Amino acid sequence: MEFHGAKKLIITYLLLTALVRSSSGFSVMSLDLFYSASSIVSGIGAELLQNFPTVSQLFSASIQMLFGLPEQALFKAINQLCSIYVGSDNIDPRITPKLKEMYFQLRTPCSNISVPLSEAQKLLEYPEFDAKKRVVIFITGWMSNIHADYIEDMARAFNCRGNYNFLALNASNFIQTLYTWSAFNTDAVGIFVGKGIAKLSKKIPAKKIHLIGHSLGAHIAGRAGRQFQKLTGQSLYRITGLDPANPCFNEGETLSGLHRGDADFVDVIHSNPGVLGKAQPLGDVDFYPDGLAPIKTGCVIFGCSHSRAYEYFIETVFPGNENNFLAKRCNSMTSYNGGQCDGLEYPMGIATPTYLKGDFFLSVNAKDPFGKNASRMAVDMTQYLCGRCSN
Repeated sequence: MEFHGAKKLIITYLLLTALVRSSSGFSVMSLDLFYSASSIVSGIGAELLQNFPTVSQLFSASIQMLFGLPEQALFKAINQLCSIYVGSDNIDPRITPKLKEMYFQLRTPCSNISVPLSEAQKLLEYPEFDAKKRVVIFITGWMSNIHADYIEDMARAFNCRGNYNFLALNASNFIQTLYTWSAFNTDAVGIFVGKGIAKLSKKIPAKKIHLIGHSLGAHIAGRAGRQFQKLTGQSLYRITGLDPANPCFNEGETLSGLHRGDADFVDVIHSNPGVLGKAQPLGDVDFYPDGLAPIKTGCVIFGCSHSRAYEYFIETVFPGNENNFLAKRCNSMTSYNGGQCDGLEYPMGIATPTYLKGDFFLSVNAKDPFGKNASRMAVDMTQYLCGRCSN
């Protein structure tokens, strides 16, 4: 076991050192071992796949081994490594998604009800599910699951609004694997979600269904939207992408991810652009809080900034906070700060108008409430019992 563990770490070190130093512009002899991206896969093939490091080894141990190298270059290297594996089409069958192991979980103030994705229509049999209300389906990102605190916050916010059924997708077994495999799985999981929504739409109109996804979950939502269109000939009302994942989702490669057209309206919040999240515009409307800076106000690491997207969005869902984040259509944060952006301000978040188009910029606060236009009285509502079980 120790021998194989050492081999994994050596492989991690060789690949990431070469890629990081290449990304940083350094000339290193280790790159001569790899004639091209494809030769990495073909040259060490099965040996590499059998001994490839686990998530913790790749992303924790590698960062320790490469301490001192530019952090942004490290993430760029990981993205390159993902691209190599996406291109190799080597998918481990042990972690191929299985429809029977995925669930929609209905989150009400007083109960959590799980229904298999393949039997999504059974949600209609529960009195806690109100077919007259809108449906929000939230899809988590990599290394997250439906038990995360922020999902409870989001569920409470939508329950507080009162006119929504809030569902969370439980597919963590297939998006908590090695990041590359998780990225592969977004396509298959998205197809399954699209099929589940198609079953639900026999009773719930597509115009009342809103998908929200964070990180890899945003790309799952996009694929689900396309699958729904294929099965029904209709489009979902809205898909919101919260800092859609960047690594592995490169233009022209196998995994296309979220993009405009996946629903009638696609809105995106970019909170860690160019690193863990995509920087390129993906939706009908794209919001850039603090512009293209990868580290947001109040954060010191990329992970914090990556999480800001859902924190901003959740803040807007609580009643009274819909206009906390007002943005202007602009071409850069510099122009925004210089007062060079004409036109009206529009809200980012739950109240974003579905006719909006273009790239929008705005400033945010370093801590809660994050919205510059937040009213202290309105934000305090999140501390009350609204959306909680009163029993």
